[in-house]
Amino acid sequence: RGESSERKVRTSTMVQSINIKALTTLASVVRRPYLAAPHLFVPTVSDVNYPALRDHCGIKAVIFDKDNTLTAPYENSLHQRATFGLQSALDTFGIANVAIVSNSAGTDDDPGFVDGKEIEEALGISVIKHSEKKPGGLDETMRHFPNVDDPSQLCMVGDRLLTDIVFGNLHGMLTVHTLPLCSGKENKNDNKVAKVVRTVENTIMYADWWGGKKIRSYTLDHKVWKGEYECPLVLAATDENDPLLGDLGKKD
Repeated sequence: RGESSERKVRTSTMVQSINIKALTTLASVVRRPYLAAPHLFVPTVSDVNYPALRDHCGIKAVIFDKDNTLTAPYENSLHQRATFGLQSALDTFGIANVAIVSNSAGTDDDPGFVDGKEIEEALGISVIKHSEKKPGGLDETMRHFPNVDDPSQLCMVGDRLLTDIVFGNLHGMLTVHTLPLCSGKENKNDNKVAKVVRTVENTIMYADWWGGKKIRSYTLDHKVWKGEYECPLVLAATDENDPLLGDLGKKD
């Protein structure tokens, strides 16, 4: 129990280190805010049509963020709302073509790849080692997938606009933005800074105001996918409580 507590403290400290790459990229996003506009918004990773990504969008591999995308913050067990989505991705692309790119595990903040190994064992998929945090890390990501010839063949799925989505859009990937999996007490371990920044990101992008609508109207084109109307990638909603775009500006 003492070792588990120590690991939680170590992990919490690790993820709070400064993301230099995100700060240096912020100026680009201010000038070009559409870099943070995802191709798709879905409530969870389980709402994505992964076979359609493979069959109609030229996607050969899927990259997931971890915290609040696949798991609760600082937990290594797969969240029940992400179970179907991860399994669908694995069934569609195979284990070699599904991986995690985290801004904590697998970075220089994870000495000896201790956290990365625990996540790989718990979730059964690879954690990509990368020295530069998202929106950096493209070189290591490309090397991890030898069958991927171009970043447009990658799909980036995550809950953060300024890291996950900007990372994907900077390099021409197909980007999928999810809601954070957890809220309320279940989200008590979330990084406080990340939680505040995420709320601001989502409010700017999705709240019912002219600025967010204008940003989304300039969403970057993907090399293959021509839009949800021509090629639907979002599975039909199964939960009537899933939020609308305008709800994303509301706090947990």
